[in-house]
Amino acid sequence: MFDSLTSRFGATFSSLRSRGKISHSDLDASCSQIRQALLESDVALEVVESFVAEIAQKSMSALATIQSGTNQANAIFEIVNSSLIEILGGSARRVRFAKNPPTVIMLAGLQGAGKTTLAGKLAKFYADQGNTPLLVACDLQRPNAVTQLQLLGASINVPVFCPEAGDGVGDPVKVAQEGITFAKAKQYNMVIVDTAGRLGVDSELMSQACEIRDALQPDEILFVVDSMIGQDAVRTSQAFLDGVGFDGVVLTKLDGDARGGAALSIATLTKRPIMFASTGEKLSDFDIFYPDRMASRILGMGDVATLAEQAKAAFDGDTSKKLEAKFASGEDFTLGDFLDQLSAMSKMGSMSKLLGMLPGNAAMKKQIENFDDGEIVRTKAIVESMTPHERADPKVLNGSRRSRIALGSGRKVSEVNTLVDRFSAAQKMMRQVRSGGMPAGMGAMAMPAMAPIRPQSAPKKKSKSGNPAKRAIEESQ
Repeated sequence: MFDSLTSRFGATFSSLRSRGKISHSDLDASCSQIRQALLESDVALEVVESFVAEIAQKSMSALATIQSGTNQANAIFEIVNSSLIEILGGSARRVRFAKNPPTVIMLAGLQGAGKTTLAGKLAKFYADQGNTPLLVACDLQRPNAVTQLQLLGASINVPVFCPEAGDGVGDPVKVAQEGITFAKAKQYNMVIVDTAGRLGVDSELMSQACEIRDALQPDEILFVVDSMIGQDAVRTSQAFLDGVGFDGVVLTKLDGDARGGAALSIATLTKRPIMFASTGEKLSDFDIFYPDRMASRILGMGDVATLAEQAKAAFDGDTSKKLEAKFASGEDFTLGDFLDQLSAMSKMGSMSKLLGMLPGNAAMKKQIENFDDGEIVRTKAIVESMTPHERADPKVLNGSRRSRIALGSGRKVSEVNTLVDRFSAAQKMMRQVRSGGMPAGMGAMAMPAMAPIRPQSAPKKKSKSGNPAKRAIEESQ
């Protein structure tokens, strides 16, 4: 979403770092570029003017105290980073749990913002943490909204309270109240209420949302906003804030190709934090919104913290310890181990998204966009078509075995050959890393840079002259 903004920021700071010493005119030009980039990204004018004025003032002070051009550029970079974090909300905020369960979370927003899907994502997020959420279907206006919520609940094993079929039939306030009563009776510790939206802000929408709010007295009201609607996101959020009120914002469709101005405007103008972000179509594409991590992504520094968290969740602790022990003991990394790693990587989601979290990802934009996520699936199919013995000892893979594996995985024999050759090369490299005393945790990072160290060949012997006198002189030298 922030590709254009990241590119503009990157060009601005690259220009600053190329200067020996940054002058006031250089700073003015950079601030003008940043201002233009933010406006083109649909950031609200009020937020842009305040942001640029702040970084200009702080950068002036930095230029007066720092002499080196490179250090000046780095100081300005840090100023922009901290200011971005501030307008994105400052720090992450979690849901406030009720002292006496259940914790009631009410979702509000326009139709099409993704409230129903968001309800399922939120339920899965907290169910995975050991909570017992209950989904309550109070969107009785949109056709099939209740059915959609039921299907989402079934896919994540979260119960859905839906006494009314919806499609314009039923009292949403009554359903909400009965849902709370049911949750208390069944001892659910969280209730997530999906409410109806409209195609635009109107009095009927606000009135119904206020009635549900007053009847439930929810612990959290979350405003769900489509981050792709640009400047309208700010206007809509202000209307909901005035009409119903909300405690936090949830941004949906952050994986879209919109310019991202909503994320950089809402928190500042509404004084309400962005609490969650939806980054894809899968129910697992959802997480707490971290302003510092988002600022890091916008400035092209990646998001290593989120990447590390996803890796920790995907890679089984026992498997990781087993591999480390195997590495330390001198045992070879097998194709079975490789299959375990591929399976864990698949759990982390799209490789394009993962690569996009790495620092300097802007320089690899085309490669990341062209990365084929199906390659992992195809590779897994080849390894899964092998017997346990073949995975443990690839040397037994003769021609007939490779033909069988290719047939079983639906791939070509040449692809099987390529995989085996690459794996053998990786095995050899790991042995070299291990023999060089590289720590186990550094092995995977260092392998691409390691190369076999060949002993220097002995100097060639110089040929002797055929002239006896000249040969005597050469021998004496």
